[in-house]
Amino acid sequence: MSEIFQQLDSFAENFVTFMALLFTLGVAIGIAALIWIYISDISQTRQTIRRNYPIIGRFRYFFEHLGEFFRQYFFALDREELPFNRAQRTWVYRAAKNIDATVAFGSTNPLNVPGDFLFLNSLFPPLPEEIIDNYPVTFGETFSLQPYSTDSFFNISGMSYGALSGPAIQAMSLGAANSGIWLNTGEGGISPYHEKGTCDLVFQMGTAKYGLRNKEGKLCEEKLLGLRNKGSIKMVEIKISQGAKPGKGGILPGIKVDEVIASSRGIAIGEDSISPGRHPEIENVEGLLNFINYVRDVAGKPTGIKCVIGQSEWLDDMCHQILKKGLEYAPDFITVDSGDGGSGAAPMSLIDHMGLPIKRSLPLVVDKLTEFNLRSRIKVIASGKLINPADVATALCLGADSVNSARGFMFALGCIQALQCNKNTCPTGITTQDPNLQDGLDPFDKSARVGNYAQNLTKAVKMIAHACGVKHPRLLRRTHAQMITEKGIPETLSKIYPDKTPLDSTQITGI
Repeated sequence: MSEIFQQLDSFAENFVTFMALLFTLGVAIGIAALIWIYISDISQTRQTIRRNYPIIGRFRYFFEHLGEFFRQYFFALDREELPFNRAQRTWVYRAAKNIDATVAFGSTNPLNVPGDFLFLNSLFPPLPEEIIDNYPVTFGETFSLQPYSTDSFFNISGMSYGALSGPAIQAMSLGAANSGIWLNTGEGGISPYHEKGTCDLVFQMGTAKYGLRNKEGKLCEEKLLGLRNKGSIKMVEIKISQGAKPGKGGILPGIKVDEVIASSRGIAIGEDSISPGRHPEIENVEGLLNFINYVRDVAGKPTGIKCVIGQSEWLDDMCHQILKKGLEYAPDFITVDSGDGGSGAAPMSLIDHMGLPIKRSLPLVVDKLTEFNLRSRIKVIASGKLINPADVATALCLGADSVNSARGFMFALGCIQALQCNKNTCPTGITTQDPNLQDGLDPFDKSARVGNYAQNLTKAVKMIAHACGVKHPRLLRRTHAQMITEKGIPETLSKIYPDKTPLDSTQITGI
């Protein structure tokens, strides 16, 4: 027995000695590493902080990186953070999880912020039996082979497979089908994930014609004709420009372009996917109208355009050309994207400073169509940073027939605004093609959240509309809301944006 204890004592002594040597070696390596870092920092000239404060200066960049992730939890107040503050995101999260969105003890929303909207409640809101549940809008009613009618006024905006992961697109497809809304494919074409939920799809045709291109990268009429026989595709949206980067085509890094993305888009695996700044087939407004008419005739679907409004003289030219050429040349709808859109990665100079915001561009487009008596012919869809009930209700007040949202549904999927969309490192698996990160996103669980968000937002917008005294949200008008001016004083939208009176034929020149 004593021999066993002696062996144990010897083993313990050897173990302690080994650990002491290992600790000493670790300290020596650590000191050597610090010396190497110190010499490296003071000898480099690229970063002043590291040169002036060797070793500890490196923590500045580390904490700067972590700040992107932690500031929303510890430092930002409810209504401070951008592009979406905590109050906006929290409402979406609660709606997506179907959690009660009521609050106590009054509003935390200041009532004097310029640009904010206030809705005007009616003394006589409609009773339950007076409410209209179905108020459909029809696209391409007269000039399309396959018109499309829908009661939904809140839908999923264009987000391509590639920019978003397969599980994210699948979740949106399933959620859209369950809640009766449409899903815009984005410019990347139709992937297998878009069709998982058998929802209504709006096919977005980007400038690179992904999903419709031939080997030379040009529009293939045979593939365009094939859309006619796809029952899930309800409309075609020709993307002229988008809110994240007006005037510049889509950008998809080659690191994201796998086999499925390549086959969906008709491009090479692993190569950067960069779209042209405009459609080569369209050189002017007349060319735009001719192209719209061509796509509609071949595809057989209602066809419209998506654009950010900047220089707006083309709207007058377009309206004149439509009245001259015939109503069949008009787009069936115009999707007005806001200059502060941005589900896609974009240069900061464009995302921050290019294009009009939706509160300016939407009434401009609606009024121009009204002025030329084309409002009933051309439907208007609003898009761009519209994720909460008040946002959607405001767009309807300003004249939109429907509202699309991209980032709202990304939040419903679990987006935490980590600002990693362009790096293939999205921690929630939404905007990455990394299979390890995608594994955390269960498309079936998240599809329920997509459906909950759409349904709860629709319910909340109806509640606002009923409080304003109208029987359905599509009956909201500019008289039902006010906007806070720069002086902090509310002004009725009908005063800020007076309704246009249609011109008569003698007032319209050039026809």
